[in-house]
Amino acid sequence: MHYQIVLSSDRGSFTDYGGSSVLGYVACMPSRLVPRIFMNKFFTPKVHAKGENVEYAPYALRKVEAILSNSGFSVTVVPPEKVDKYVKDVKILGISVHDPFGLNPVSAKLSFIFGGGPTWTAQFFSEFGEKVSRLKERYKFKVIAGGPGAWELSLRKPDWVDVVYLGEAEVDLPIVAKKIIDGQDVSPIVKGRNAKLEEIPPIKNPARLGEVQITRGCPRGCKFCSITPETFRSIPLEHIKKEVEINMKGGWKRVEFITDDVMLYGSSKLRTNHDAIVKLFTEVMNMGVDGIWFPHISAPAVRESPKTAKAISEIARYDVDRAAAPVVGLETGSIKILEKYMTAKAFPWTPREWGDVILDATAIMNDNYIYPCYTMTIGYPEEDENDVNDSIELVESIIDHKFTAWIFPLPVIPISTTYISKNPYPKPETLPSNYWDLLYIAWHYDLKVTRDLIPILTGGIRNKVAKKLVKMMIDKIFSNIDYIFLQLKNTKGEFSKTFSQINLNNTLGAIKAIYWLIRVAAKPQ
Repeated sequence: MHYQIVLSSDRGSFTDYGGSSVLGYVACMPSRLVPRIFMNKFFTPKVHAKGENVEYAPYALRKVEAILSNSGFSVTVVPPEKVDKYVKDVKILGISVHDPFGLNPVSAKLSFIFGGGPTWTAQFFSEFGEKVSRLKERYKFKVIAGGPGAWELSLRKPDWVDVVYLGEAEVDLPIVAKKIIDGQDVSPIVKGRNAKLEEIPPIKNPARLGEVQITRGCPRGCKFCSITPETFRSIPLEHIKKEVEINMKGGWKRVEFITDDVMLYGSSKLRTNHDAIVKLFTEVMNMGVDGIWFPHISAPAVRESPKTAKAISEIARYDVDRAAAPVVGLETGSIKILEKYMTAKAFPWTPREWGDVILDATAIMNDNYIYPCYTMTIGYPEEDENDVNDSIELVESIIDHKFTAWIFPLPVIPISTTYISKNPYPKPETLPSNYWDLLYIAWHYDLKVTRDLIPILTGGIRNKVAKKLVKMMIDKIFSNIDYIFLQLKNTKGEFSKTFSQINLNNTLGAIKAIYWLIRVAAKPQ
């Protein structure tokens, strides 16, 4: 069959990350430090296709597929490995990009901690771009690139991309596509308007990991975030259930809610709607799914409605062996930074109560088998050592309470679609010097928390000898990682240069890496 539009993405985006979205963070590492064979086999494996139909695809591509199909276009979704078989007669290749230049906060942090160089996210995009460029020259189709990482392309649009599409697709993407097919000129950068609820269609084919969107946007309006308050919407329950059903028919028994804050489903003016959330979780679980997971939750909402956090845990059947680990914005311990960049972050409390909000919410989450992965934003222009000390104090309070939580201090990235787009890009040498103390304190505790969970993580290993070997390996690896972050702290980041010559994707680099690992392993812990 011939299609007008083919949708795809690079290998780093078009994968199920081996069944766990957490493994996707490995692609944020410098590509020279993770052998390609590991990426291909474990972290970014290929998605299998049955004939012309791919079994599942990233949710964003499935949503765009539904939008364009409903607008009358013939469209299909294909993995990057099969793009060349489908573009011979197409008018448009649409691609979704997540982190094409390795500029997102996690990639930026891992890159400058481990000696720089392109991340796997950037490497995969570059390789995909070379392939698309050759095909485009031969078959003369147009390329539209959109998705969460499209802002990076707006800074430096590749020659082979005709249109960088920013924002939501429902309203303006069909218009742009029709103009291209009709041979009309289109601006190289397009900002799509936000869709009304009735304009958002359900997906028509299965999304990876059982992904289903339940909210769009966030009403808190933090200035470092591209999501503005007026974009917040809750997706109707019947729409959500229809997508769950589609994923279940595709073989997914689990559900991964897509949301910027699960506690805001059905909310108005940032107040938790307990009944709406309970109904959402209850009705989806009653469809026969194995479990419901979610990527984000907010500390203020948990503190405001502990009964809702408890209900989520009970309905989704979380326990010590089946806990949730969502990302939670801790951001900073500095009142000055909170008041300037995230005035509504603590609502319904004030920035001055932020520390208590975090501690109380962490206790509530832990009581309900929800273990937060706290992210912090560090590197604002006016941020000084006093502000970082405030952050250190808050992190140490979490540690003193012995909570089960992970803490990741990340550089704050001036995304081009945010209020801080003109801020300078944070660099290791421009960060407050005690950032490295914060980094070590946080990672030292992260490793301890993970170590404490090893009995749970290895609980499925029945062979006692194998279980013991895995535990020994984890202990040794963690000791070495802790040593790395200690040296980063002691050298104020200079130790990162140690990694700059390591490249596990060539022979000389592998030899250097083996030498370095032996040297580190020999250090007294």
